[in-house]
Order: sequence, then C-alpha cells, then structure tokens
Amino acid sequence: MAKVSHIQILERGLTQKCPNCGEKSIFETTFKLHENCPNCSLAFERGEGFFLGSMSINYSFTIIFCLIPVALLWYFKIISGLFAAIFALIGALFFPVIFYRCSRSLWLMFYFLVLPHELPLNKK
Repeated sequence: MAKVSHIQILERGLTQKCPNCGEKSIFETTFKLHENCPNCSLAFERGEGFFLGSMSINYSFTIIFCLIPVALLWYFKIISGLFAAIFALIGALFFPVIFYRCSRSLWLMFYFLVLPHELPLNKK
C-alpha cells in the first residue's frame, strides 16, 4: 500500500475525511464523531483527553474571529458597549457550536501531520 503523504493528510483534514484512508466522514451525525473509521477502523480518539486539542482550537478561533473583532469595534467606538456585549455573547455561544466539526477535524489533521507514522498505512 502507498504511504499517506502530508498533503493527503492536510486535504483529508480540511474535508473531514479519515486521515488514513480518506474514504468516509469522521462524523457519524452532526455532533457525534465515529469511534473508528467505518472503512479502515482507525481510532479517532487517540487516548484519554484527546478532545482537549480540538477544544483549544475551537476556543482560539472563537476569540480570534468573534471576540477580538467585537472588542475592536467597541474600542474604536463603532458600536456601543451594549451592542458589543450582545454581539460578543452571541458569538461566544454560537460560533463554537458551528465550528465544532471543523475543530475536531483540524485537531486530528494536526496530530497526524506531526506524527504521520501513527497512521496504519504508514506503518507497513
């Protein structure tokens, strides 16, 4: 079998596909990650607390794309403090939910970009 390249891992991470085989979505439903790939049986949860990486990505993107822009709009007096608080609250509540799937996929992608030898196709 051919080895999985960094480009393939990147492409599969951005399309939410299995980083090993690239065949199936890593999600069973909208908010439920498969335990293993339905095609190649790669375990998506790599160990206890593995999800913390995706939480950190989601938290960081929420701050960068929701809270900082609202804070800058308030700081430069483009919006009032009340509107800034409302926009920040809405962004802080809804952006993480909308970005959940992307953050899980990105974390899996980053993990295998750093440790490509952990993929079963790269072990053979």
